[in-house]
Amino acid sequence: MTDQEILAANESLRQPVECWTRVMGYFRPVSGYNKGKQAEFKERLWFRENSPKSELEK
Repeated sequence: MTDQEILAANESLRQPVECWTRVMGYFRPVSGYNKGKQAEFKERLWFRENSPKSELEK
């Protein structure tokens, strides 16, 4: 079964996901942003910092 077929078969079970982000020290839902702020949020670069422990193990 392909990914598209799985998605189509389970369409009735899917739910929207609300994304929250931290702004000025508190969390807000992105859906509450105006269009400009939502566009800025989509342009953000995401990264994952390595933990210090994994760096020492190398």
